[in-house]
Amino acid sequence: MKRVPYETMVEEFKRVLLKKGFDEERGKAAAEIFAQNSLAGVYSHGLNRFPRVVSYLEKGEIDPNITATCEFRFGSFERWDGHRGFGPLNAKLAMDRACELAKEFGIGIVALGNNNHWMRGGSYGFQAADQGCIGICWSNTMPNMPAWGGTDRKIGNNPLIFAIPRSNGQHVVIDCAVSQFSYGKIEDCKLKGIQLPVPGGYDTKGNLTTDPAEIEKTWRVLPMGYWKGSGISIALDLIATILTNGNSVHKIGTFGDEIGLSQIMIAVDPSKANSAELTDSIVNDIIADVKSSEPIQEDGKVLYPGEPEAITIQDNKENGIPVIEEVWESVLSM
Repeated sequence: MKRVPYETMVEEFKRVLLKKGFDEERGKAAAEIFAQNSLAGVYSHGLNRFPRVVSYLEKGEIDPNITATCEFRFGSFERWDGHRGFGPLNAKLAMDRACELAKEFGIGIVALGNNNHWMRGGSYGFQAADQGCIGICWSNTMPNMPAWGGTDRKIGNNPLIFAIPRSNGQHVVIDCAVSQFSYGKIEDCKLKGIQLPVPGGYDTKGNLTTDPAEIEKTWRVLPMGYWKGSGISIALDLIATILTNGNSVHKIGTFGDEIGLSQIMIAVDPSKANSAELTDSIVNDIIADVKSSEPIQEDGKVLYPGEPEAITIQDNKENGIPVIEEVWESVLSM
């Protein structure tokens, strides 16, 4: 598989974004977000998602230079309007503000409504952890998953992120859709011509399948934990819509494209109660115990959430980022 240096990917993304209306500073920041997602191995929200975002820019569904603004403030809680700007930069701004509030009050909550797709939700978990905060965030989506017991798409596979900081930068971060697999992961497997490791949805005959192409035909993805994932999806959508007074999954489904989303950024500053050494000790003890698990395979390892990304980043920095050549060539030709 072809590999591309991180710096080259940033420059190509930036070149395209400047042509599509971004100014220099925001274009570079946006390009880095896409490239960092691929660097961390989340190709579905890096290079593979880039052409779709460019199409949104060309259709005028994303304003590249508009910035989210605070509409309401009450202590450690704020409500922001994203004005359907570029999702990742608005989300980054909102999590930075949540961390500022956490440093002041111990906890900060920013409800960001009317924003566009934030790409990789884990970015904002790592962002909070880099500032020494516990980060919790989620976004709703267009209706792309059946509620448990139904066949038509009524709920979102709303991505949910938890991040726990460590002083050495080896943060513990879980980033997951509440479907068994995100659509980005399903698309990534289809492009690579591989099966999903476990069933992720239903085929055209109504049977569970590991075939990503079959799942894309039906759009019947499987909620993680079956009815549990379905219930969590509904609760996340309710909370996000209430706190933002923005768009619900149902409302987003009327827009045609996945725009105008509702997102929640929560930051908690553990230093208000613990020393950094105490927090590190707690996290390290728990992680050490998990990693002492007896692996299923003789030469296997049990990894903590966030560890696979750290390993992938190191490999991709040294050897270049793997790309699907067809997608990479489409970016070069833009």
